[in-house]
Amino acid sequence: MVEEEQVKKEDSTKELSDSELDKLKAERKNRRKKRLLKEAAKADKRGVCYLSRVPPRMDPLKLRHILSQYGDIERIWLTPEDPAALVHRKKAGGFRGQGFTEGWVEFTNKNVAKRVASTLNGEQIGGKKKSSFYYDLWNIKYLSKFKWDHLTEEIAYKNATREQKLALELSAAKKERDFYLAKVDQSRALSSIDERLKKKRKIQQANGTSEVQGDHQQAAKVIRQFPQTKPVRDGGEKQKPGLSKDLLAGVFGGSS
Repeated sequence: MVEEEQVKKEDSTKELSDSELDKLKAERKNRRKKRLLKEAAKADKRGVCYLSRVPPRMDPLKLRHILSQYGDIERIWLTPEDPAALVHRKKAGGFRGQGFTEGWVEFTNKNVAKRVASTLNGEQIGGKKKSSFYYDLWNIKYLSKFKWDHLTEEIAYKNATREQKLALELSAAKKERDFYLAKVDQSRALSSIDERLKKKRKIQQANGTSEVQGDHQQAAKVIRQFPQTKPVRDGGEKQKPGLSKDLLAGVFGGSS
């Protein structure tokens, strides 16, 4: 029976004409438009409140439990704290759970959101005295003409900017790492060159000292002789200078 019904359905769909298919598509589009218009109308009636400070140990569930007493809540978004602050707090021995810095709360009725912001801002949170945020104060404000879509756009923009900043930091860190490694390789090459030069100098110095010692030994064996003038005899300085006898004989003998 089931197979027969499926066959009948397939036959009926095949029998549909193009005009009927167009009508079905148009009806679906109209339904989507109506649904979107209803959602837009509901979104216009909603109101968003901003929390500039989220008390410690407060999370979305606890916040919804507290604020739902004043009106119906659609959505809540709390911004997580910086991971570095979380690590620092854990090392200091503080709260080890997730903390939040700011938040947004969307109420189904903007009038309720306005009333909640005006009555709770600056007031004590209260509740049970055992709770960790019993003595904390509300820092809440109604955002006029602010929709949840604006928040999602802002969050997406912040995420994109954070990713872009992270990519830039990573590229800068990579450049620094490559520069450092290049300098390390260069210093290693220079140090190896210096070591080779030192070894070469030591070898040259050793060979040079041996050659100098051999030269000294050869110089000690060779005896050089230089021509010398005859020494002046004793008392020679007292004789007066005069013409030699041979010269006088040549002069006077020639004249005769």
